[in-house]
Amino acid sequence: MRLSTVILPIQRWSEGKQVWRHAEELGFHAAYTYDHLSWRVPFRDGPWFGALPTLTAAATVTQSMRLGTLVTSPNFRHPVTLAKELISLDDVSGGRITLGIGAGGSGFDATALGQEPWTPRERADRFGEFVPLLDRLLTEGSVSQRGSFYSATEVRNLPGCVQRPRLPFAVAATGPRGMRLAARYGQAWVTTGDPKLYETGTPEQSVAALRGQVERLGEACADLGRDAAELGKVLLHGFTPDRNGPLESVEAFVDFAGRHRELGFTEIAVHWPIPGTGFAADRAVFERIATEAAARLG
Repeated sequence: MRLSTVILPIQRWSEGKQVWRHAEELGFHAAYTYDHLSWRVPFRDGPWFGALPTLTAAATVTQSMRLGTLVTSPNFRHPVTLAKELISLDDVSGGRITLGIGAGGSGFDATALGQEPWTPRERADRFGEFVPLLDRLLTEGSVSQRGSFYSATEVRNLPGCVQRPRLPFAVAATGPRGMRLAARYGQAWVTTGDPKLYETGTPEQSVAALRGQVERLGEACADLGRDAAELGKVLLHGFTPDRNGPLESVEAFVDFAGRHRELGFTEIAVHWPIPGTGFAADRAVFERIATEAAARLG
């Protein structure tokens, strides 16, 4: 079981770089950040910096920790420009980038470019075209393709990624179409659990729902003749009914992680503590979890 963290891009780099350095010092497997133009309250009205420039800067102050988005979406991205930036970022980092990618939601990003928010079906349609084109752009030297939503004309991305055949995709998905994309293109799969259980569900119901998601992922892999064990399975902590309970002590976190390891999860990403928000946590306990829990989980 790997333990990673999510560092929200809310600090000027003069302060933020210390957080990324410290995350590596604590031994986190990876440090991710959200790829949004702005996010929910209270972050909506405060500082919020771009994900890819932040990760580029983080690559220059860390040495071995993996870095990535959790997650990027088509809400304001295009595969052609995103591919060029990712290849550059993978180069700067020395091949340490993971692209967390999902279909996006209906938040502030959904209308920032002046469009009407897409329906769930429209998001799935776009995502189903976005991921395969991005895969081609990151693995082929020259790409031309005309799609319903995204096109590329003689796009060249030489020399390609440092990681071969391309940097890994961690595909966020809970529905059948997203699961199929994860099974076909993903090196990992990401979930936050069942959002319907967040307010009124129980931890036991959440575990059952996650078990069902893992089973459906396995079915999607089987349909493609792929072994589901090949995919990493990442749980983004903080959106299940237990909220931040697992961060109250090392023992609580080890118990939480152990229950999810039994479901097949291979990585848990916890948010770097932010006082006065839903991601508040005791910093000393958080650091003990980072340094002790992963070793106890094996």
